[in-house]
Amino acid sequence: MGHKKLIRFEEIKHFRNVLQFPRNMAGNWHSFFGNDNRITLELACGKGEYTVQLAQLYPDRNFIGVDLKGNRIWAGAKKCLEGNIGNAAFLRTQIERIHEYFDKNEVSEIWITFPDPQLRLSKAKKRLTHPRFLRLYQQILADNGIVHLKTDSPDLYDFTLKVAELYNLRVSEASDNVYERPHLPEELKIKTYYESLDIAKSNRVHYLKFTIDNALPAEKDNMLKELLKETAVDQ
Repeated sequence: MGHKKLIRFEEIKHFRNVLQFPRNMAGNWHSFFGNDNRITLELACGKGEYTVQLAQLYPDRNFIGVDLKGNRIWAGAKKCLEGNIGNAAFLRTQIERIHEYFDKNEVSEIWITFPDPQLRLSKAKKRLTHPRFLRLYQQILADNGIVHLKTDSPDLYDFTLKVAELYNLRVSEASDNVYERPHLPEELKIKTYYESLDIAKSNRVHYLKFTIDNALPAEKDNMLKELLKETAVDQ
């Protein structure tokens, strides 16, 4: 591990706005923030650009960036400390464990911003909009809680639309080129470091807004797998 990473890992141990694999936090986040404002998560937050800027846009709400990479979290946490942004925090853990840290109804919204699209068919279950993950989100989201996906990957966008259709999820917004949208809300203008890389080389950003308002029966997972096989070219 590089020297810079080691320094950052040591520093975040002392950041008051970073919690690393904490115990007994489910149901206690409003106490942590000192208010009853609604909570939004940014999953796989990386350097936390969305967490930080959403917190600045909406000072009457609380925001938590979640990622396993402590050296990435450091950037967003440091910016919040220096800017006295008290309504943002960072949780270091695996996304697979997210249901351990929040109670049902404790989270109002989830943002998934430019995650690894896990393009190989064999990696489909690692996509953060796979039903495997949606079931975890459903355990912590309030009724009618919203999930936002912002990605430069047309494959992940199309996959998520397939999931929404198969599991009867309510999609309230869908755009395969969100920056062409007139009167773009400020929250959709936020750009992350990974967006700037344009890894997918698609020259456009896709956006979905949906609600997990139905059961996600496990027996449909095999149907999803078969749908993916029809179009996938695994490597």
